[in-house]
Amino acid sequence: MVVWQPYRAALNLAKTRGGVENLLRIFERKPRTHLRILNAQPFLNNRRLLTMGSINCKEYKTTGSTPKKEKSTGNTGGAVGSYQSKCSNQSNQSNQSPSTTMSTEASSPDAEYTGAVNVELNVADLKENEMRQVDFDEDTRVLVVKQNDRLLAVGAKCTHYGAPLQTGALGLGRVRCPWHGACFNLENGDIEDFPGLDSLPCYRVEVGNQGQVLLRAKRSDLANNKRLKNMVKRKPDDQRVFIVVGGGPSGAVAVETLRQEGFTGRLIFVCREEYLPYDRVKISKAMSLEIEQLRFRDEDFYREYDIELWQGVAAERLDTAQKELHCSNGYVVKYDKIYLATGCSAFRPPIPGVNLQNVRTVRELADTKAILASISAESRVVCLGSSFIALEAAAGLVAKVQSVTVVGRENVPLKAAFGAEIGQRVLQLFEDNKVVMRMQSGISEILGDDEGRVREVVLLDGSRLPCDLLILGTGSKLNTQFLAKSGVKVNRNGSVDVTDFLESNVPDVYVGGDIANAHIHGLAHDRVNIGHYQLAQYHGRVAAINMCGGVKKLEAVPFFFTLIFGKGIRYAGHGSYKEVIVDGSLEEFKFVAYFVNEADTVTAVASCGRDPVVAQFAELISQGKCLGRGQIEDPATRQDWTRKLGEPLPQVR
Repeated sequence: MVVWQPYRAALNLAKTRGGVENLLRIFERKPRTHLRILNAQPFLNNRRLLTMGSINCKEYKTTGSTPKKEKSTGNTGGAVGSYQSKCSNQSNQSNQSPSTTMSTEASSPDAEYTGAVNVELNVADLKENEMRQVDFDEDTRVLVVKQNDRLLAVGAKCTHYGAPLQTGALGLGRVRCPWHGACFNLENGDIEDFPGLDSLPCYRVEVGNQGQVLLRAKRSDLANNKRLKNMVKRKPDDQRVFIVVGGGPSGAVAVETLRQEGFTGRLIFVCREEYLPYDRVKISKAMSLEIEQLRFRDEDFYREYDIELWQGVAAERLDTAQKELHCSNGYVVKYDKIYLATGCSAFRPPIPGVNLQNVRTVRELADTKAILASISAESRVVCLGSSFIALEAAAGLVAKVQSVTVVGRENVPLKAAFGAEIGQRVLQLFEDNKVVMRMQSGISEILGDDEGRVREVVLLDGSRLPCDLLILGTGSKLNTQFLAKSGVKVNRNGSVDVTDFLESNVPDVYVGGDIANAHIHGLAHDRVNIGHYQLAQYHGRVAAINMCGGVKKLEAVPFFFTLIFGKGIRYAGHGSYKEVIVDGSLEEFKFVAYFVNEADTVTAVASCGRDPVVAQFAELISQGKCLGRGQIEDPATRQDWTRKLGEPLPQVR
């Protein structure tokens, strides 16, 4: 037994006079933060207690450090562990590991936590690196994980769309959502990669004398499966001003993270749209959704945390010399630091007639409202482009109108992203669902009636299609025009080069989301400009941490997803490829596709109906590991690489 002074005498006394209960009474008179017991097994009367939880759940205060496991002598007890349930602000300790110490609160519930619940799981039944979903009560599911011979427990559902995390990818100290790649820290439940906003609730774990796993839940977490990290509010004496420009997913994460990281100055959130920040990904997949079903937070949330919402306001000019932002509402605001995440706008190609009525794009909520208002059961819809946006719009409208025709430049849709073989199967899927596919074509002219509404489109071969609504899925342009003469270097395509900490060439000007030309985790050595929803949210978090004085480097793996006619396709990675190796059945939409480059390295993985393999690949790359052709050539051993997720990187000498 090893303890810190001045408690050796007290400990010896407790061993002879009353055991551990007497010991605790003695220690209650001393400051416990100085107590460290490495092995209290001889005094526990065969009772084992392992308590884990989150230091970011508003009331945790850690004490001590994790002890090494020691063999018990003549006793079946285990180590003691607990968090002190004190109301203290410890959000800045989110990177610390839970401690294993003794506490009087360990064996008795407090007002914040429920009593211990037996979840019908024995610790002996859990293998190393195994995840198990258990029922805490009839409405609450919990994910219990055994890793490094420790038990951890967090909410069982991803906070994004509710995917079961038990079927996700288990990494080193975190779990990744099988559907869309969001990552959660198993120590504290915090969200570390996106999509999503909220973190997971945490549970205290105890092991009874028969090995039964017992859980205690924070009562406030039982209402839902999400947890909001600690956020501060504005302090009047903090004169700093931070501005976040762009009401998309990147800006929404940035303003929350700034408050979570302790920024107490004035925080202005400039949003060009009239709506509160919302989940833009859904609008092309489910056009009938209202803003109440799409928005990230309500007005009360932003008001509670003193986030000034400037809705319907755009950035018009940035003066970095004076540190001023000129806005469309006539205001000129001085800033100390600014984050630019202005995203992109839909591109309208220079086709004659492109400005006729009922020629629409799908980028914002106002676009989908206009589309739905203009269609009827007799409408004839044409979608120009075979991109994700055009295809999702076509799939969403075909059951609502008389006809939908997709006009695409390539011979199959999504060829650039997925290759010809998968593209051919997607083509067949659309045709099976009564969408007319006019591939290797384009539109040369858009014809209208006397009232200025589109009536026909002329294809490249001269043929004509009747058209009451034309949807343009023809790409986008980056919203960086306001940066002209600002001193911020803008590339020819409108993107902005940033450091690995998302700072531009001008100090205190941070840039992220679609407009950032940034490094990613993986094989790409050069900066890349990628317009992914997940990556945009991740940028918002990284930028905010660095704006607050932290040091957070970009380490994200690009991950995107689409849903067409009920088929969810996931994709992770980035890079050119020379070959696509398909495992499974394209016909049944149950496959994994490995994209292999000239160096026989897998640059990306796509799948449908084969979760969580794409999430596993994203986790592999995030750990600094890679996947080669030799590991996937043999169908019998093609999935063996997933075992590498639980292995540490080899040491480099």
